[in-house]
Parts: sequence; structure tokens; C-alpha cells
Amino acid sequence: MEAYFEFEKPIVTLEKKLQDLRELSSHDGVDLGEEITIIEKKLAQLVQKTFSNLTPWQRVQISRHPNRPYTLDYIERLFPDFMELSGDRCFSEDKAIVGGIAKWPGTESSFLLLGHQKGRNTKQKMARNFGMAKPEGYRKAMRLMELADRTKLPILTFIDTPGAYPGLEAEERGQSQAIAESIRLMFRVSTPIVSVVLGEGGSGGALAIGVGNKVLMQEFSTYSVISPESCASILWSDSTLAERASEKLKMSPMELKELGVIDSIIPEPQGGAHRNWDAAASLLGTALEEHFLPFLQDSPSKKKGASTKSDSRANRYDKFRAIGEHALIKDATPSKSNGTTK
Repeated sequence: MEAYFEFEKPIVTLEKKLQDLRELSSHDGVDLGEEITIIEKKLAQLVQKTFSNLTPWQRVQISRHPNRPYTLDYIERLFPDFMELSGDRCFSEDKAIVGGIAKWPGTESSFLLLGHQKGRNTKQKMARNFGMAKPEGYRKAMRLMELADRTKLPILTFIDTPGAYPGLEAEERGQSQAIAESIRLMFRVSTPIVSVVLGEGGSGGALAIGVGNKVLMQEFSTYSVISPESCASILWSDSTLAERASEKLKMSPMELKELGVIDSIIPEPQGGAHRNWDAAASLLGTALEEHFLPFLQDSPSKKKGASTKSDSRANRYDKFRAIGEHALIKDATPSKSNGTTK
């Protein structure tokens, strides 16, 4: 099903016109090469103009685009040897989070891969709970991270969720505790971790698998302590003011990199990952080669001793301790007691 936002409508209209011209040229043998070239140039210019001037709210919309590739779409293209592992060994299997062992292509180097997974159609969305994990999802993630720690496997996580599931049954089974324990575990494991925000990085549901030595974001993804709708509801008692809230939250990769919350921004194909899954996967693969492959090559499983393990844990701790660090500005007002400057 074709899906697009209002600001994408001129692009979709031009694409439809281009498709019609190509079909007419192919079926009827009419030479429309010149017209097609003109439309292609106009389309490229329109896409460039539209996606280089997005508002904060439009960026939120793109991060939620229904055609955007999800975790399993990237796994299919980048790590075809992925072997999924299921269940939290306590309650049930939560399909909102997928996890398992993967191999880096062309090598025998293995690692643990975890990620949120949304659905495409109604049936899949219900089965995946719209990418919102319940406590058993995070407990499954913890079980697998503990396995990776014991077997000295580096961990790669893909984040794409509106947030953890807020339903009654999730609260009854300890949602907040599961999230807190997952965050604590990610600080404690001694193996390196890289986290990538693919689409939405929402609240504690995202952070629960987002404590990495390196945190990366795709160009049109978002990452925030709260969704714009929830923020608007709390601040102004009106969720319809989500667009206004998105302007205040500093959710974009550029803002978060400047603040030191993330380490790098992964470029997307022109017009966003939803317009070209293969190109998006290729760009993600290139970024992982730079930021994750060195951890894989230096994995403790290939070395004797524990220096790499302890270094990874300490690095992760220091990284998150430094977020929000600020300098104290001395008061230049002379002290009344002794006349000195504070």
C-alpha cells in the first residue's frame, strides 16, 4: 500500500507522472527520452529541496514512516546468517524485540544482534505490538546479553520503538523494573556494545537496549526522552500540540550529536531510507564497518586476558557520565565579606 505524508505529495505526484511516461514509452514505442530526462531532473531537485528543509515535526513523521525499513529488513540485507533466539524463559516470547546470533559477512566473527521490530500490515502490527516491548521482551534481551557476556560476543542493537508498552498487563509484570534492569545490565556487561537508532528512539523503551560504547543515529531518525504527543499532553494538556513540542525536544541527530548524546550520524539515501531500502542498508553497513567492526575484530573472545573487557565497560560508563556535563561559571560579583572575586 502506498503511503506518504502531505509534504511528500508533490514528490509522489511527479513520480507517478514519470512512471506513466516510462510505461507509455515502453509499451507504445514512443520516444519520450527527453521528457523523461527533464522530469527526472525536476524530481531529483524536488526531493533534495524537500528533505534538506524539513521541520522538526516532519522529521518525526519521517522517523515513523510506514515504508521505512525495520530491523529484520536490515538483517536480511546485511546479516543473512542471522539465527534468531526466542523467549525470556519466564513468561513468553515477545515479538516486539528480535534477537539472535549473527556473523559478519565473509568472516567467522559472531556477535549478538538485538532490535525492536514493527509490523507492516494489521496482523503483523498486532503480533509485534507496534514495536512496543513488554517486560518479557526486555527480559529476553537481558537473557541474550548475559549469554553474549559469557561467550564474549560483542553486541549490536537496533532501536526503533515509540516506547515501551504502557498497558496494564505490562505494568503488572514489572515494566519499569525490566527497563531499569536492562539498563543496569548494559552498564555491567564487559563486552563492547554499539547501538543504532533506525527510526523512532522513544523514551525508556529505547534506552533499555541503547547503552552502547558507540550510539549512532540514521539521518532521519529521532531520539528523545518522551514522544512529542506525550510531552504536549504533560506540558500543555493537549496532545494535538505535538508539533510544537517536537520543536523544543531537540530530537534530531544533528542536535543530539552537538549535545554529545550520540557519536555519529549515518547518512540515508536521498529522500530517506523509506525510498530505497537497499541503499539505506548499504550506508548502514558502511557505518557499522567503521564503528562496530573494530570491536568485533578486537573481541575478547579472540584475545587472552580481560583488558578489552574491562576497557569496554569503563568506556561505556564514562561516556554516559559525561552526557550533560557542564562547566561552572564563577560569579564575578565581589564578595561583601573580603572584597575578593568569587
